[in-house]
Amino acid sequence: MKVSHYFEFEEHVTGGIRESVVHQRKMLDRLGLSYTTSPTLDADVLHCNLMGPRSVWYARRARSRGIPVVAHTHVTAEDFGDSFRFTNALARPLRPYLERAYGLADALVCPSAYNRRLIETYTDTPTTVVSNGVDREKLEGFESLEATYRERYDLEPPTVFLVGHVIKRKGLETFVELARRLPELDFAWFGPLDRSLKGRETTRLIDNSPDNCTFTGYVDDIRGAYAAGDIFCFPTHEENEGIALLEAMTAGKPILVRDIETFSWLEDGDDCLKVSDAGVSGFEAALERLTDPALRDRLGTNAARRSEEFSLAAVADRYRSLYEEVA
Repeated sequence: MKVSHYFEFEEHVTGGIRESVVHQRKMLDRLGLSYTTSPTLDADVLHCNLMGPRSVWYARRARSRGIPVVAHTHVTAEDFGDSFRFTNALARPLRPYLERAYGLADALVCPSAYNRRLIETYTDTPTTVVSNGVDREKLEGFESLEATYRERYDLEPPTVFLVGHVIKRKGLETFVELARRLPELDFAWFGPLDRSLKGRETTRLIDNSPDNCTFTGYVDDIRGAYAAGDIFCFPTHEENEGIALLEAMTAGKPILVRDIETFSWLEDGDDCLKVSDAGVSGFEAALERLTDPALRDRLGTNAARRSEEFSLAAVADRYRSLYEEVA
């Protein structure tokens, strides 16, 4: 079997979608499946990771030739808003476009059960849930970077941290306000700033953040973030899955999340703490609880154990089964 594993705009898209594609290709390598990263109709399956216009063009022609099309549903109108400049304006017309684009596929791959429920309101194309997975090998040896990264960003434990693009949707306002309310704690957001792509409110939040809130920008070795951080605080309002969360769990970090449907699989008080309060007070109280080293250790240990089911080795066979089903 040969797969055309295509990622449109691969040279430009970063963040979780890029990481997911990297993970997928590692899993295909693990399975020994033959694939090309170019869009081609000389394949048994066309797998599109981002349904841009070129992917849509190839999907239509693949269907006309009887070549099964698999599409990933990384993008939804719901998670597109509050991301980068102009994304709010584009979110509304994006939905009908995605409804048509996802409708071209024979099978849709959804990274979470929540994402699947959303996509089922877009199209009746068959869906299957396959986690983006977590690359445990990528994090190996992260502990050795602790001193370097704490010194580099002047961070004292316990450091509250987050990993990923700095965008409003991921709870930027809450993160900054928590730092303001808890000046005794250091807060660090590891990830690209891309200021030219940010809206005015996002840049204002970054510029007016308190001294104990550090925005590192791009880091050359993401393992350093998990070495220097102690409490993974993820107050995101909308998420399809959250690879950074899976990485933090793998690193044995205690997890604090907003109680949204995406994270329904996490157990509050067992492998994470959840905050249902829409405001900041609930997160503030939870962080004060997490200053207890014993609680951090228990939650982090349970999170690491839970993350094992998301390893690339555990997820890979889902792709073999999916391709065999549609081919």
